[in-house]
Amino acid sequence: MLLEDYFDFFAPNDIRLKGTRVGIETILYDFIHRARTPEEITQTYPSLTLEQVYATILYYLHNKEAASKYLADWLEWNHQQLKAQQLNPSSAAIRMRKLRAEQKAKNQVNDAQVSAR
Repeated sequence: MLLEDYFDFFAPNDIRLKGTRVGIETILYDFIHRARTPEEITQTYPSLTLEQVYATILYYLHNKEAASKYLADWLEWNHQQLKAQQLNPSSAAIRMRKLRAEQKAKNQVNDAQVSAR
């Protein structure tokens, strides 16, 4: 079996483990940025086999420049999406923020009352 046989190459920015919806960025982020072992990654994503995780890491090591760019582009896209969500929050996000602020204010009042006793 060739290493590339473990993956579906849907687009230059969409490489997934064959037969799953898991992108290589998921595994690589956990491995590189969270310093998780392949065994820890398979525990986090039980639909993946240890062989698939090792194949992804090996793919990264064999294609380090391209895979690093792929991961960097994915991280940049995520940062852009987060920024867009913060600038234009959904109505649900606005309600959640309001509820959190109300709960925080309520907790501060309760804490002040307990401290005053």
